[in-house]
Amino acid sequence: MTDGLPFGIASAAWLGILTSISPCPLATNIAAISFIGRRIGSPRAVLATGLLYTFGRTLVYVVLGTLLVSSLLSAPAVSHLLQKYMNKLLGPILILVGMVLVGLIQFNTRGPRLGEKVGERIDTWGVWSGLALGIVFALSFCPGSAALFFGSLVPLAVKCESRLLLPVVYGAGTALPVLVFAILIVVGARAVGQAFNRITQFEFWARRITGALFITIGIYYCLAFIFRVL
Repeated sequence: MTDGLPFGIASAAWLGILTSISPCPLATNIAAISFIGRRIGSPRAVLATGLLYTFGRTLVYVVLGTLLVSSLLSAPAVSHLLQKYMNKLLGPILILVGMVLVGLIQFNTRGPRLGEKVGERIDTWGVWSGLALGIVFALSFCPGSAALFFGSLVPLAVKCESRLLLPVVYGAGTALPVLVFAILIVVGARAVGQAFNRITQFEFWARRITGALFITIGIYYCLAFIFRVL
């Protein structure tokens, strides 16, 4: 069915954007923006991380969308599994990562040199961390995002007989705030020129602010999905 494909594409884009501003996905997107923004001194790294984050989120929705459109009966089981376990794991993971960024947890059991090596290793794959964040955050379904994906996007894709295109559009929509922010950082950094090279204290504060946001959002996920007090 191709007659309704343009409408399906527009609807998938809107569903993705609507998902991105829902409370749970918005919290993860804020965390991703903070993580990407700490590399503001390197416009290429910012843009690459933002694109990889978008690709990671889109990849998850493409894989799930293809599987679910092919076998719609499995949708309730997959939705329940992701809602039950991913959100419970995401909270502690964000708290631990935040504690590392803030400096509450340090990998220096074998002296300062080991800590430096760990830091250098993290920096070498720092851009690719955007891909990991996109995948993990996309899998952290909450009731609202699960309803939009499993209850709206998947039936729409089935109706339009689109196993690939609509999930791609939807996934890109869910990461749109992060990608736009990354582009704005690049444009702003180029306009300012090399002034960012002299801001030596930015990384110090950006890392701690990012860590604090990770811890705060992690606590929110723990309270909401483990202790169920929110």
